[in-house]
Amino acid sequence: MTLFNLWDYYLWIKSLHVISIITWMAGLFYLPRLYVYHAMEEPGTATSERFKVMERRLLKAIMNPSLIIAVITGLLMWGQFLTQGWLHVKLLMVVGLLAAHGLYARWRKDFAADQNKHSHRFYRVWNEVPTLLMLIIVPMVIIKPF
Repeated sequence: MTLFNLWDYYLWIKSLHVISIITWMAGLFYLPRLYVYHAMEEPGTATSERFKVMERRLLKAIMNPSLIIAVITGLLMWGQFLTQGWLHVKLLMVVGLLAAHGLYARWRKDFAADQNKHSHRFYRVWNEVPTLLMLIIVPMVIIKPF
């Protein structure tokens, strides 16, 4: 394989990584927003049941596959940057995004079982977590300050 072919391969992987990050982040922004509105509904109502379907589809059909692709493509690219400080900060923030994803998935199960324990205000706060982490990740990747 020539150098050009390796670079071409890298760019395709990077493109797929960015696409999957965009779709995953869209879900991380939207799912807790659904929870805000769902938490204001009485369990068993038609609206509550509709939210359950929306939440399940968003998580299972968009967020989970996007997360898997993002992780795989990220691992395929990270070797050359492993010793750079910006990547360490980025990866720490990604761990935060993974934790948020896990919490969102657990809360979806609570809603599905009509056992939500949190208020809409709680979910409003959690709706901001991915944004705060993204505000650190993007400059780390683009600027690479250290």
